[in-house]
Amino acid sequence: MRMVLTLREELGSSAGTVTRVARQLGYGEESVRRWVAQAEIDAGTRAGASTAESAELRRLRQENRELRRANEILQRAAVFFGAELDRRQR
Repeated sequence: MRMVLTLREELGSSAGTVTRVARQLGYGEESVRRWVAQAEIDAGTRAGASTAESAELRRLRQENRELRRANEILQRAAVFFGAELDRRQR
């Protein structure tokens, strides 16, 4: 990322910088392009979800799934034990 940004500053243009750096490092152009874009998002110079926001969203989604599953288990248990109480009272 730094190499691309430094090269852009030196050349005064962004044309071909990603391709050049990707070839020098032996990485795919699209990978380097994505890394640079994410670095710009994290720095606040480009719109989008930062790495920290994406990680937080992933964590919250996982927590939400776990809570929904726990809630479903508790609801099933309540139905089961409610039915047991009804049978005992009859």
